[in-house]
Amino acid sequence: MSFKASQFRDLVVSPTLEYLGLNSPAAVNLLLMTCAQESHFGQYLHQLGSGPALGVYQMEPFTYHSHWERLNGRTDGMAGKVRALAGYRWATSAIPADEMIGNLAYATAMCRVHYYLRPEPLPAADDIAGLARYYKQWYNTPAGAARVPDVIDNYHKFVEGK
Repeated sequence: MSFKASQFRDLVVSPTLEYLGLNSPAAVNLLLMTCAQESHFGQYLHQLGSGPALGVYQMEPFTYHSHWERLNGRTDGMAGKVRALAGYRWATSAIPADEMIGNLAYATAMCRVHYYLRPEPLPAADDIAGLARYYKQWYNTPAGAARVPDVIDNYHKFVEGK
């Protein structure tokens, strides 16, 4: 089972990014691309095999906890906004990484934080190849298994339905 891209964009990604104050057409497309590449748009909520990656964006717990360390050191209020998306049950305790499995807004916020903490500006929203290279550099990493042409193909397949 996977998501319909337009519903995921309109009901989860855009409102979450708007709430965080990090919404832009480029950010929306980049997160849709990340979801398409990492989980084939929601087909996987836990990494296949024995890998640790979680949620529709397949973020690994080590990366997740590293982001929280950085968020907690910031003074821009982002940590509080992200924490609020996890819900009241985590108001006074650490939010476990597996919250990204069932909480789409929270997973989306953590994926956006991943890119937010990077030094490079986002490519233009309509620069699909540029977004794919950005994903490869900053999310999958140069040593990761993803290939830019596959990322582009998965974006076209799962997001655009081509």
